[in-house]
Amino acid sequence: MSLKWNEIISPVIQHLPPSGIRRFFDLATEVSGIISLGVGEPDFVTPRLIRDSACYSLEKGYTMYTANAGLLELREEIASHLQEQYQVSYEPREEVLITVGTSEALDLALRAILCPGDEVLIPEPCYVSYSSCTIMAGGVPVPIRTTPDQHFQLTPEQVEAAITPRTKAIIMNYPNNPTGAIMRKAELEHIAALVRKHGLVVLSDEVYDKLTYEGTHTCFASLPDMKDHTILLNGFSKGYAMTGWRLGYVCGNREIIAAMTKIHQYTMLCAPITAQKAAIDALRYGKDEIATMVESYNQRRRLVVKGLSDIGLPCFEPKGAFYAFPSISHTGFTSEQFAERVLREAKVAVVPGNALGASGEGYIRISYASSTENLVEALDRIGTFLKAHV
Repeated sequence: MSLKWNEIISPVIQHLPPSGIRRFFDLATEVSGIISLGVGEPDFVTPRLIRDSACYSLEKGYTMYTANAGLLELREEIASHLQEQYQVSYEPREEVLITVGTSEALDLALRAILCPGDEVLIPEPCYVSYSSCTIMAGGVPVPIRTTPDQHFQLTPEQVEAAITPRTKAIIMNYPNNPTGAIMRKAELEHIAALVRKHGLVVLSDEVYDKLTYEGTHTCFASLPDMKDHTILLNGFSKGYAMTGWRLGYVCGNREIIAAMTKIHQYTMLCAPITAQKAAIDALRYGKDEIATMVESYNQRRRLVVKGLSDIGLPCFEPKGAFYAFPSISHTGFTSEQFAERVLREAKVAVVPGNALGASGEGYIRISYASSTENLVEALDRIGTFLKAHV
């Protein structure tokens, strides 16, 4: 007698939608000649000095487990980096945890703080994992729609209106995926005032902090009184072009870090030692490499925003990360229809906006972490598609 797996699998997981980003990534592999602007991954190879550090660690025999919290040397470097960069102080032994990517840090944080029915405020459009990880942790995602008119920035009025007695946390992500929006210190301070007033927890995903093109990034935990309210999520994937190394970190109050470490030690144990060894040198010696990559992204950012405007797709000007989020609402296609037609007919892979929350309907996400040659060709192909169909 065969098992009825549809009755065995958790209803929560059965009703969880698959990632819309991965669906289009998989579709792209089925079509030859595709220019992929879908997955948010640097097109740079991890800098040589970081790769050399990893190779040296292997040659020296560093192939074992680390402490659950990660190498103390790396935690110390992270604490030193945050102190130098943002003037926020963390104790390396008790307030820093090394994770398998920033995604694991998010999952651990939500599981550590949420009770069934707790609400989490999530500004949209947003990274695909925020809502799903909230649901899997027993929480209730509460989307807050942001728009180009407000520069895709969360407003204090929106936060105040969304808060209920069940609200426990808010997820902040600036520079933002998918819009490229940033929030400056004065704007963040208005949100911080509400966080204090209502006793909220802030999960601040700052994995794109080094990819800021105008002004300087403000670390949410550096704002007055916000360190104790903030679970700071970050990692090495974007700024250091280390996506495949799967290395992130989380900083916060020692009690929440201890709770997250409990989950981490039972499920993941520790992050790979080779990646941790490499990350130490990334923090120590990688500034020039980051600057080179950021300058290249900045040039491509300008190229893509202008190119989208020239072919008739109005686009909010991104100030950070490496995404453009043009509107396609005037074309008559839904986001998914547009993305699928462009994939099959123009052979360009983009992400439909609704994969990034219902508020993303009417947009597509384009990653400009691709070569200038690819970007120019992709814009030309999309322009030809628009002329034929709009």
